[in-house]
Amino acid sequence: MPRRQRNLFIIFLFNLAFVFASSAWSQPAAVPRYRDPKLTIDERVADLLSRMTLEEKVAEICGGDNPGASLLDTTGTFKPEQAAAVMRALYDENSTYTPRQNAIIHNAVQRYLREKTKLGIPLLFMSEALHGFMSNGSTSFPQALGLASTWDPALVRRVFTAAGDETRSAGVGQVFSPVLDIARDPRWGRTEETYGEDPYLAARMGVAAITGLQGGAFQIDGHHVMATAKHFAVHGQPEGGTNTAPGNYSERIIRENFLVPFQAAVQEAHVGSVMASYNEIDGIPSHINHWLLDRVLRQEWGFGGYITSDGDGLQMLVQTHHVAANMSEAARQGLAAGIDYDLSDGSVYRTLLDQVKEGHIAERAVDRAAGRLLAAKFRLGLFEDPYVDPDYTQRITSGPEHRQLAVEAAQKVVVLLKNEKNLLPLDLGKLKTIAVIGPNAADVHVGGYSREPGHGVSILDGIRERVGTSAKVEYAEGCQITTAKQGWRGWYANDVKLADPKAQIAKVAAAVELARKADVAILVVGENESTNREAWAENHLGDRDSLELLGAQNDLVKAVVETGTPTVVILINGRPLSINYAAEHAPAILEGWYLGQEGGTAAAKVLFGDVNPGGKLPITFPHSVGDLPDFYNHKPSADRTYAFSTRKPLYPFGYGLSYTTFKFDNLRVEPAQIEIGGVAKVRVDVTNSGAREGDEVPQLYIHQRVASVTQPVMQLKGFERITLKAGEKRTVEFTIDPDMLCILDTDMHRVVEPGIFDVMVGPNSAETRKVALKVVDLNGIAGTPAAPKPKNSESGVVSTFDDLKVTANFGSWTLMTDSVMGGKSTATMDAVEGGANGSKGALRLAGENIPGASFLFAGAVYSPGTGMMQAADLSEKKAISFWAKGDGKACRFLVFTETQGQNPTFRSFIATPEWKQYTFPFASLGTDGHDLTGLGFLSPGGPGKFEFFIDQVEIK
Repeated sequence: MPRRQRNLFIIFLFNLAFVFASSAWSQPAAVPRYRDPKLTIDERVADLLSRMTLEEKVAEICGGDNPGASLLDTTGTFKPEQAAAVMRALYDENSTYTPRQNAIIHNAVQRYLREKTKLGIPLLFMSEALHGFMSNGSTSFPQALGLASTWDPALVRRVFTAAGDETRSAGVGQVFSPVLDIARDPRWGRTEETYGEDPYLAARMGVAAITGLQGGAFQIDGHHVMATAKHFAVHGQPEGGTNTAPGNYSERIIRENFLVPFQAAVQEAHVGSVMASYNEIDGIPSHINHWLLDRVLRQEWGFGGYITSDGDGLQMLVQTHHVAANMSEAARQGLAAGIDYDLSDGSVYRTLLDQVKEGHIAERAVDRAAGRLLAAKFRLGLFEDPYVDPDYTQRITSGPEHRQLAVEAAQKVVVLLKNEKNLLPLDLGKLKTIAVIGPNAADVHVGGYSREPGHGVSILDGIRERVGTSAKVEYAEGCQITTAKQGWRGWYANDVKLADPKAQIAKVAAAVELARKADVAILVVGENESTNREAWAENHLGDRDSLELLGAQNDLVKAVVETGTPTVVILINGRPLSINYAAEHAPAILEGWYLGQEGGTAAAKVLFGDVNPGGKLPITFPHSVGDLPDFYNHKPSADRTYAFSTRKPLYPFGYGLSYTTFKFDNLRVEPAQIEIGGVAKVRVDVTNSGAREGDEVPQLYIHQRVASVTQPVMQLKGFERITLKAGEKRTVEFTIDPDMLCILDTDMHRVVEPGIFDVMVGPNSAETRKVALKVVDLNGIAGTPAAPKPKNSESGVVSTFDDLKVTANFGSWTLMTDSVMGGKSTATMDAVEGGANGSKGALRLAGENIPGASFLFAGAVYSPGTGMMQAADLSEKKAISFWAKGDGKACRFLVFTETQGQNPTFRSFIATPEWKQYTFPFASLGTDGHDLTGLGFLSPGGPGKFEFFIDQVEIK
């Protein structure tokens, strides 16, 4: 059992053992505040924490193996000594429980907790849903890398909506999915779990997956689950391609690539949880990386959920990374860095009990972590209704609708890599005998993080079902890859060995004889779950030092192709493979990755033309491992050709053919010149120039010709999968906005620099048309003169108001109301006694928002320049800080820049009854500070009177 799955059971057992030990409590007569759904989540958490003991708080954030614990019998079905075994079986790979039984067991646990324990805190059951709920009988959709091949975020959202419903219906509230790692080294065995090599594509797919799992609202309803974005961060390009190895890249590379999908997950999809990664960055393991977990994730991005360790990730601080001497030290480091949840056997965070009592750790640090876990349960609505309907579970899990969705998804996954002389689609009317050959033909391969699906169709069975009596279908294994069990069970096998080479000779010969007698040979080769997987131990490996077909598969492909029988190669695998012989000699090749439970049905529909393949590669196919790294969005200096070889990939990123043909024409950008902060429209005409309907994916790439920092040769910035009938033409439109043009400058600030941008559109990264977009400054030239640096700004202190005057060390203050828009709101400002931290003075802002303008506002604006709203260069600073207090209402903070013009960045702050400090890094405000024109401190948004105070304003 992998660490994470084993630990899910252990954590469950420990938590239940603890609450059962406290079960001799009766519920109080009065309804406590934390049970009031009308209160905010923060208010409910605060009330609940105030009622909990230290032991109860620690039980929320860590697991533990208590050998004396047993689950009490709550249903009458199990004796007490049997209950623990029942729960263990839920997480065991050999479990035989049905989805309905899972729901019943989870309900029984929740009922006991709700009715028989002191506080009635529900349990948050956790599982996996990488490509479907990881439980027997559930729907297994195509593996993540396959879903990325669809280039269809709307479809991915539907897939994860289904997966989320199946998961929640079984009583599970959170899943450790999706994987947002950028896969830039296919030797890594977990490549199949990712959405490929590109940050933008991974972000779009990740947002779709999270939104599908969690739903579109912040509050997660009973048909959705909390998602977990993992592995944070820089996990997908490990040294040597080996799992958990260091990710030692510069901050620039990390921000430009590896962090992109995680930022989208947090700020767009509002993911509920983030999982730290096993690896280190520049000597700091991710589990104790303050810069990563706090500064970037929480401060810059505003993440408000909880951070979980990976399975035994905190133990690795002692056992692998050697940055902690013992588990107690690991607990202190992990908690201080921001790890809220210890997904382990409890040997780390269980030490917090004594450490708090002995004064080594403040209890408020435990409160912070426990509070975030409790907040997750409130967000899921578990305190209101922790139960599920077993009948509903049975009805929807792997039901007809989800099975049909699995077929649709698998069909859209398939990528046509080669189709010489239009061998495909196969014409059944011309075929009498079909040879289906290969080690991956007869079994259902769904990839890692799977269980026995509710239904399964192998490639062989799918072909037989589709062909029926129209032709004879013969099968030969051809060769064997490993000694492990076939299908998903091979993912769990330890000490996997390659099959005996001598034993393969006869198998290959039998397959060749079968191919000679057939009208067409369909070769199903690639990898399986025992060769491409998470390497979690030395006896459980999954990373490779070669991308060649394993074992005798190359011999099999060559021997079958050389019979002269028309041959179609179908790849079932979890990473790009160096299929050089097949690419040169096989007439037709289809890439399927792991197609899920309905893979055989989908493959057969593609083979015989019921479906026209339209998938595109989400990752580059290199000629060999010698080409690595081999991602498309490399820097210009990484383009030197190898001696006696090439740097061109075997198949480029975004590549995929069709049974029809498409033509791209009339690429234009309008306007051809924009100012910084402006937008432009890119349009291209796409025509289906073939004889049948098909899908194409126009892809938008951008490259800045000259920039202050080197830029990739091209970067994906947009795409759209479209369906066109034969002869149909459609104009596809993309909008280029400032975010697409932003780069990190030499000071690591996000800016748009004036210059010429190449705008490229095409069917893949290697075949694009190009037009130029000119971006100019306000003076219409490239290279904007810097705004002046304000005098007296060295200290960064703007105003303290201690002289009881509304003055500033640099710049000036003025009132601002909606009267500039014809409104009627009023405002006054004056310096008054009683500032933050015992200082002498503060700025008082008071007035009234009066209806009359479309946007009500009143308050004050600070201009750092020499005049009102004149730009000032404060790029040497990093953040804006101030203290505020008031009546508890949400006020508005605006940041104006010359680049943004009349479109300031909005942030909110709560003017609480007590002084509170707020700090906003420039990076979180969409500026680097080089052209700051104003800071606005505005009243709450609704009509009515207001009063709040500001003090100790700094730009530091």
